[in-house]
Amino acid sequence: MDLKRIGNQTVVFTNPSVILSSYSVVGPMEGKGPLGKTFNKVWPDTINGNPSWEVAESKMMEEALEGAVQESQVNKNEIDYLLAGDLLNQIISSNFAARTMGIPFIGLYGACSTMALSMAVGTMLIDGGFARHVLVGVSSHHDTAERQYRLPTEQGGQRSMSSQWTVTGAGSLLLGRSGKGPRITAATIGRIIDFGETDTNNMGAAMAPAVADTILNHLHDLKRSPEDYDLIISGDLGILGLELAQQVLKKNGLYFNNFSDCGVLIYDKSQDTHAGASGCGCSAVVFAGHILDKIKAGEYKRVLLVGSGALHSPTSALQGESIPAVGHAVVIEG
Repeated sequence: MDLKRIGNQTVVFTNPSVILSSYSVVGPMEGKGPLGKTFNKVWPDTINGNPSWEVAESKMMEEALEGAVQESQVNKNEIDYLLAGDLLNQIISSNFAARTMGIPFIGLYGACSTMALSMAVGTMLIDGGFARHVLVGVSSHHDTAERQYRLPTEQGGQRSMSSQWTVTGAGSLLLGRSGKGPRITAATIGRIIDFGETDTNNMGAAMAPAVADTILNHLHDLKRSPEDYDLIISGDLGILGLELAQQVLKKNGLYFNNFSDCGVLIYDKSQDTHAGASGCGCSAVVFAGHILDKIKAGEYKRVLLVGSGALHSPTSALQGESIPAVGHAVVIEG
């Protein structure tokens, strides 16, 4: 059997998966942002009648998964795998949401790169002949992430200007072997890159080198240039991280007019998020709504989505460990 791997880190799919449907659910702050009209559902508040923020995030994930299934008109018993992940310990938002789905479940953790990772792994399952349909879903929640990784929001701690605002949102896609819709044609699995950043309030700086490394390897493996894409977009580098990634790429001789970041797009300056957005849900809801809409409209013919993930834990951060990061990339073509 011929290998489908190209170069160092990239897989080109012989049988690309088709994105049959998408669904996004967000909180009120995301709904008030510049992309508010591109989301399927906006909650009135971040708890939405649930007993805790953690339960709320799991319910948000469940709504996104169910929404993608309903939009596709594919029966649940025709879905072979559910791939999902989130930021909480033991990916509990995904585990608990999966309880009600009745679909064989694979939990994934790539921090905020999990959406791109799940799209890549889901397409590998379809391309390899292991699945007809794969449902993928990712979530994050501002208050659950703050409680786990930083400080309780009730404490009202001062946020540094380099910090990013975790998106309250969940995004889901249903991938299929055939049908009408954009296709996932290639994936580049990232390496762990660690330049010694220890400040958990400066995640963009920790993730920027990993995203730049994945983009460089992706273009090298496929012998492509930035101009071969209508859009190259990272998951949640935020304002500072995007600038740093551009600097790294520029030092390697690459200049981009089409490089953006989901964490820069989802909020506007008036919302005072400091350095932009972060969280698993950031790239999930921006891709499932705004970007996918533009691909379907023919505005984008080929997009490179590079999910960015900081792979630390609260314990490792308190012990003074640096923050390892990763970037996973998928190519989506209209």
